[in-house]
Amino acid sequence: MSGDFTISATSRADSGKGASRRLRRLENKIPGIVYGANKPAQQIAIEFKVLVKALENEAFYSHVLTLDVDGSAEQVVLKDLQRHPSKSHPVHADFQRVDTTHKLHMNVPLHFINEEKCAGVKQHGGTIAHQMSEVEVVCLAKDLPEFIEVDLAAAEIGTIIHLSDLKLPAGVELKELQLGADHDQPVVSVNAPRGGAADEEEEGAADDAE
Repeated sequence: MSGDFTISATSRADSGKGASRRLRRLENKIPGIVYGANKPAQQIAIEFKVLVKALENEAFYSHVLTLDVDGSAEQVVLKDLQRHPSKSHPVHADFQRVDTTHKLHMNVPLHFINEEKCAGVKQHGGTIAHQMSEVEVVCLAKDLPEFIEVDLAAAEIGTIIHLSDLKLPAGVELKELQLGADHDQPVVSVNAPRGGAADEEEEGAADDAE
């Protein structure tokens, strides 16, 4: 983990769209909710600037956080974030309490490294096509990674890296692969340049068919 995040919040009794609008407009706070771990759900409010600042760090989205509500701290993860449709700023946040004995389902970003050194690009002028930017992992809170690296240094033209090719930390599984081998989706590929040998072969096959 790259750092620790502590978010201060206050409990709130009012709920509903009207109360949420008043909270945002009059108090400059973001409504939220914290739930899970066999405890009652709790409505909360977070200072707008505090949440916006925390969201600037990618790790905030896939990190075990400390949520301090009225002086009482507990471990949580950010499960959902609603943003304004045009202004993109946050308007509501959902937090799930961390239960150390049960596995979490979390979306974790993919970090593609060595793209500039990719053999298929550097030596043959290929292009890299990303099919995914994040994956859903299943793991205990203590094993939750901030990101998963995908190394493209040795990838040649025609290489397709699937979910099953990803190197996962100990204790981490991919939700899609738990569903079966037919869910082994492509993550990233290295394609031949347009007008290259692959295109010429396709054109030749088309000519033969005429």
